[in-house]
Amino acid sequence: MADLADVWKGALPKILSNVTGRGMWTALNAAVPVTIDDGVFVLGIEFRDSELGGHLRMPSTSQLIERAIAAELGTPTRLRIIDGTTIADWEVAKRRDVERRRLQEADLAKQRAELQAKTSWDGIYEQLSRRFAAVPNRSLPQNRARFFEEAVEIIVEARKSQTNFDDLGERNFARCIERVAQYTEIPSTVVAKEILSRAGEL
Repeated sequence: MADLADVWKGALPKILSNVTGRGMWTALNAAVPVTIDDGVFVLGIEFRDSELGGHLRMPSTSQLIERAIAAELGTPTRLRIIDGTTIADWEVAKRRDVERRRLQEADLAKQRAELQAKTSWDGIYEQLSRRFAAVPNRSLPQNRARFFEEAVEIIVEARKSQTNFDDLGERNFARCIERVAQYTEIPSTVVAKEILSRAGEL
């Protein structure tokens, strides 16, 4: 592996000649090469000077640094700026990256589940509306009773396949119950009890 200090020493003058501003120069001169890890050239800034890292993270500056380092190494290289100047600091940064990705993935999974639940219940809600619109002589109680049976079965099947039971999922479920109650003139609590009983939840 190329000596990190020599790589940075060779790249720094080229970088400095293409930037302006006291803050930028101070940041570049304060930066310390830490390691090259899987194609990533890691530059560290002492914790007491961590605000200087913002200058180096600017896209135009980071790209300039990457090009200069790649020219020294003879291979494309990505840049990472961290707080701290030791391998231990880099290990901490990598662990934080893993945790950040885990949280992002968990958040995305939650968002997907919420969207899927909402979309599913929205579809059931619209299906109930279409089914009721197709009922002949809807004013007759026997026909509303037939619709009630069909609607309950539709919701029970959806409920059994439901995977997201958070507040949003429950509210969308309740919305469908209220729709059936409205159409059949049966109290929503009675509709809910029938559905939950058939779904095995009561």
